[in-house]
Amino acid sequence: MDLQKWIDKGTQVTIDYAPKLLAAIAIWIIGAFVIKQITKALKKLMLLKNYDESLQKFLLNLLNWVLKIVLIVVVLGTLGVETTSFAAILAAAGLAIGLALQGSLGNFAGGVLIMLFKPFKIGDLIEAQGEVGVVKEIQIFTTKLTGLSNREIIIPNGSLSNGNIINFSTEGTRRVDLVFGVGYDSDIKQTKSVLMQVLKDNPKVLNTPEPTVNVMELADSSVNFAVRPWCKAEDYWAVYFETTEKTKEALDAAGIEIPYPHAVEIQK
Repeated sequence: MDLQKWIDKGTQVTIDYAPKLLAAIAIWIIGAFVIKQITKALKKLMLLKNYDESLQKFLLNLLNWVLKIVLIVVVLGTLGVETTSFAAILAAAGLAIGLALQGSLGNFAGGVLIMLFKPFKIGDLIEAQGEVGVVKEIQIFTTKLTGLSNREIIIPNGSLSNGNIINFSTEGTRRVDLVFGVGYDSDIKQTKSVLMQVLKDNPKVLNTPEPTVNVMELADSSVNFAVRPWCKAEDYWAVYFETTEKTKEALDAAGIEIPYPHAVEIQK
């Protein structure tokens, strides 16, 4: 008798709530499809308007989150949950979460500042928070870089927007700062001529600004020369490695002594 009672009650509950559940599922599926179409349409519009790529991804990400929250509220309302009560609960929860996640809110604000002031864009080579890499993606809370050794670097937008940022791509060119040491018996004019010829023979080294070679320091065991070629930002490491290799070959060919250990310095 009790079993039949529970079966009847279960059947009644199923009859009462099955339409709501089916409607909620249908709304979720249709809503997710509509959100996808809206973001696609907005993406096409921004492409036509030539919006910055980083701004596109940021706005699309933000819109996607907002629409999904609205969809969740609609689905809960369809299931019979009081949306007014839910809104009050959501507001209270939002306050509590906001206090608990102040850092995340700071990262969100940092993302907005990056979008507004645009200290860098996708594809730029930057140095920030002790990391160097190419900007791959600017998200709501974080920015992703691809490091020089192909590592993925994720930096919170809050600290990124409040810290120092060096953008190597803005000007389009970079100076490669190298130091080469030769023995005290070496002829300074000959050494400068050999080093300058190495730079002139490298097609990646720019003529403007003009490369320079100067005596930098009279060290304990060597006379150190500051070698300063300029190149395109994307050629930095190629020029650095090629100059180092060709300099060793040129100094050996000229019979100029290279003390050991050989002094090489990188200045970012």
